[in-house]
Amino acid sequence: MVLTKLMLVGRRTPLGGRTPRDAGLQYEDISFPATDGVKLKGWFIPKEGNGGPGPVVAFVHGWLWNRLGNVEGRVPFQDRGVDFLPAAKALHDAGYHVLLFDVRHHGESGRGRAPLTYGPRETRDYIGAVNYLRGRADVDGERIGAVGTSMGGNIIIMGTSQCQPIKALLAIQPTKLHTFNTNFARDELGPLGPASLAPIDWMYALMRLPRPTKHDPGLAAPDLDGTVVQYVQGTGDPWGTMEIIDGFAAATPNALPVVRFPSAGRYEGYRYVSERVDDVVGFFREHL
Repeated sequence: MVLTKLMLVGRRTPLGGRTPRDAGLQYEDISFPATDGVKLKGWFIPKEGNGGPGPVVAFVHGWLWNRLGNVEGRVPFQDRGVDFLPAAKALHDAGYHVLLFDVRHHGESGRGRAPLTYGPRETRDYIGAVNYLRGRADVDGERIGAVGTSMGGNIIIMGTSQCQPIKALLAIQPTKLHTFNTNFARDELGPLGPASLAPIDWMYALMRLPRPTKHDPGLAAPDLDGTVVQYVQGTGDPWGTMEIIDGFAAATPNALPVVRFPSAGRYEGYRYVSERVDDVVGFFREHL
């Protein structure tokens, strides 16, 4: 089944020839290892000027996306385009370095071992990115922030305590994997769709990986002490819930009030990052 395969191993959505240069930005093609050695690829967009080491914001994308965001129409279900470049440009213009990179099994990065875990294993990519940034002379390693969308939101919540200090996180529609999978399967496969997930849960257990039914980024939220976190949840999201996000925020020591972003669907909720660019920049100006 196509959807099952996508859930297990992701998809290498091509970049389509777009680069930060399309937004008027100079950039460096970079590669760095995840903490388990998987080779990751991305772009580093340096801030202007030579005024010493500067702050940086890393973008961590969602399932089936790439470092540019989401390319509409490349999956066998209804989605919407989500573009990271407007926010990347606005952050650059505000004086920040920006890192865009592909998570394992996505874009141009290496695959590593299957299957995807939607956070627990992929935190190695995020921590690898932070290690890379701290190794650059032009980056202030004490002033690192991150934007995470969907799976990327889960990744930054689960991984930040392992690479502190991280000053600020913008987590857009993270969720509990079982809730997402159940609602997604019901929408795409009909009333019996959720029943098809049971074998996947046991497969993860046999591989000694975190089971999707036990996957909960909220368990890592109390460890984010010292990091300001802004959670964003679309009001019309059919696959996640506001209750879950409120729970994440309640468990996070330095969470701001949840942004309830008006949306007609899940992908419309992700568009906060491109439609509320001023708010994205304002958050990092205040907290990074």
